[in-house]
Amino acid sequence: MSIILATGNRRSPLAERGHDLYETPAVAVQALLRVEDLPHVIWEPAAGRGAIVQVLREAGHIVVAQDLVDYGHPDIQSGIDFLTETAAPAGCEAIVTNPPYKSGLDGKFAAKALALVPKVYMLCRLAFLESQRRSNVLDGGYLARVHAFKSRLPMMHRDGWEGPKAQSAMAFAWFVWDRNHRGGKPKIERIGTKRCSICDEQFIGREGAQTCSNRCRQKAYRKRVTDNVERVG
Repeated sequence: MSIILATGNRRSPLAERGHDLYETPAVAVQALLRVEDLPHVIWEPAAGRGAIVQVLREAGHIVVAQDLVDYGHPDIQSGIDFLTETAAPAGCEAIVTNPPYKSGLDGKFAAKALALVPKVYMLCRLAFLESQRRSNVLDGGYLARVHAFKSRLPMMHRDGWEGPKAQSAMAFAWFVWDRNHRGGKPKIERIGTKRCSICDEQFIGREGAQTCSNRCRQKAYRKRVTDNVERVG
């Protein structure tokens, strides 16, 4: 769950944000899977409606999914306040999550997660790097990698949003903490999502896929045929 700009550089008012549920785009999770070798058993403590959980399970991971709020999904445990947990679920080797941002909860989530599991992967605004109050998790020596997205992710609209859809106005990155990372500076990398060669939309697809849909595949085919005819002619 995370906060996204509603328009320009302003967030939605707290009264409108409700439970702070902003579902993570599947393309963001797939991008993480391409650059990180995630442990097999994962804990998602801010699962929402299961956006991250679904992609991880489809990739073959076992995911313990929890959230403070009950969104009606039987395979996601509700009523679990992550910030009061004292131990990770049995067998969990890592946390992968997109934490709530209101009232500075993202920094608190990072600190709690690192206390409970050896590896933590959090999708946060790139501005997460700026705050003095997060110095304990940013400068503590365990931040190993920051995977910043080359282009903006699809807009993560708040739960129940019925207005126009748009691209995010915020820059995001995956922050990776590892207890085995000893004091060295974190490695900063730029990562990308798959973009359709025809419509340029970000999409989920098999390895090597260039287009997002049958419609775009047909357009790509017609383009190749036209290009071949022009070359022969």
